[in-house]
Amino acid sequence: MRINRGMYWLVLALALSAVTGCSVARFGYNQANHLTYWWLDGFVDFNDAQKLRTRESLTQWFAWHRRAHLPEYANLLARAQNLSLEDITAERTCGLWKEVRGYMDAAFEHAVPMTTEIMLTLTPQQIQNIERRYAKSNEEFHDENLKGDASQRLKKSIKRTVERAEHVYGKLDNTQHELITRLATLSPYDANIWNTERQRRQQDFVQLLRRLSADGTSQDKAQAALRAYIERIHRSPNDEYRRYAAQLSRYNCAFVADLHNITSSAQRKNAAGKFKGWESDIRALLPSVETAGLGPVVP
Repeated sequence: MRINRGMYWLVLALALSAVTGCSVARFGYNQANHLTYWWLDGFVDFNDAQKLRTRESLTQWFAWHRRAHLPEYANLLARAQNLSLEDITAERTCGLWKEVRGYMDAAFEHAVPMTTEIMLTLTPQQIQNIERRYAKSNEEFHDENLKGDASQRLKKSIKRTVERAEHVYGKLDNTQHELITRLATLSPYDANIWNTERQRRQQDFVQLLRRLSADGTSQDKAQAALRAYIERIHRSPNDEYRRYAAQLSRYNCAFVADLHNITSSAQRKNAAGKFKGWESDIRALLPSVETAGLGPVVP
């Protein structure tokens, strides 16, 4: 998931880093509300009242997320330890992603009221600030993903994939390198198609903010508008992009399964150990019954 999709998506950027295997997951999550605030402020440039409300909202959201979702992520990683020792199918891989998406959708929904409350206070100047930040991110995307010829971009993609796989499995052998090279070469991923879609989402979000700012929209209508925007991310109004995204998702699930199924016993044990370490990191972040003090979890 790329981050330049508007304020609503940014709330989760660091929360979900806890399940990506970062070695500083504990520190990052414990500081996530502060770091996410500074990230958002870099987009918007909040005024004093917005700063206070945004900080309060992020603190509340992360407290909820810690109680409601981190235990589920820890349990998912515990199951992944056993799965990593077996052969897997593309369908099973996609199923795991669907499960994570379910948690993400619930997390987004929990953020809707506080997000729309802040969105309704944005000024025209702040919306222009967001546009400028989008323009900067588009330049960065172009430099990172669209510069050079196709062969150069493919080499970068293969290198990134190998590095990510070796982070989980350990050193890959020649056969595994060859499989990654072949599958990356055949991948339907197209940076230009994704760039067009991500810019559509940016423009959609800016237009949403301008409508809310101009219409004096109620909180209920603003929440409905934000949910509709999120639905347009899940299901793009561009038919061609929807077909492309579905094809790419199927391909990537098969890619992961094919690579995993030619790993050695030692590599699978290494992966299980990684998952165990990440599970331990997350469980260390869970609040104790004594310190939570916030009553039962309500998703």
